[in-house]
Amino acid sequence: MRRLPGTHSKRALIENDLIKRRAGFRGEEAVDYFLKDLAEFMILKDIRLSNGYGGFYQIDVLLLCSNFLIILEIKNISGTIYFDPTFNQLIQSKHENERGFLDPLIQAERQQKELAKLLADRKIRTPIEYLVVISNPSTVIKTSSYHKMALEKVLHASHLRERIEKLKVKYPEEKLTYREIRKLSRAIIKEHTPANYNVLKYYDIDIKEIITGIQCPACSRFSMKRVRGTWKCSSCQSADKEAHIRTLHDYLLLISSSITNQQFREFTHLSSSNIAKKLLTGMKLPYSGSFKDRSYQLSADFFEGLHFTGRK
Repeated sequence: MRRLPGTHSKRALIENDLIKRRAGFRGEEAVDYFLKDLAEFMILKDIRLSNGYGGFYQIDVLLLCSNFLIILEIKNISGTIYFDPTFNQLIQSKHENERGFLDPLIQAERQQKELAKLLADRKIRTPIEYLVVISNPSTVIKTSSYHKMALEKVLHASHLRERIEKLKVKYPEEKLTYREIRKLSRAIIKEHTPANYNVLKYYDIDIKEIITGIQCPACSRFSMKRVRGTWKCSSCQSADKEAHIRTLHDYLLLISSSITNQQFREFTHLSSSNIAKKLLTGMKLPYSGSFKDRSYQLSADFFEGLHFTGRK
């Protein structure tokens, strides 16, 4: 969004997608509060696993304990929601408007079946439950009186601990040792496949349409220049020694996981190859190739190691 012109034809679509992603993230954060102090559980979040047929399924939260596993499908939807058993959909009513969604119960049930196959392949037998957790406490949940699955599986986040206690009563028998749970969690993490995709290709945006340069964290203009060992904004005069780190993070997310000295200079509007080399080597980035064709490697892990997330 920061590097897309305000008049771009895809901007409204991307803004809408961003709203959805932020809502989902806030929903997961809200549920985190009710998962605190679950000492007997191992908790895995945002796990994306292969179904073995070229597709993937994603689990928002997976709880593992000795007696059973729980899949949590988290939804942050406001207003009034109705779980329709006739057409298997979720209907949101808000401000006199209705909107339909794929039934999260069907999503969670599919995740349960796929996870059961993964466990069966490892000869692990333990119950797998799933719950649809509504993170917004003011959301009104409705369904038909005969929709047994919704009545049993859907709940507000505030009732999560209570439901977990009921499941402990339902499954009193220990199926896995603590050591086996740790082994299983490591295996699932190893199977996790992040959803890395080419964002420009996904939205059909030409690389030439992306705004280049160093963006000022104070005024948001792309007007920072290299002045005496720091980046200085020609618009508001703010200075930031590490502004190039955020720029490299943008480059990783939008363009490529590798960058040369020349590409770095073109993207940051930096004229000096010596200064570019100093900045790139100063970050201790891994690289490949000889001096003239050296390519520096960028990764999410590297930026996380710098405690940099790009969320400013």
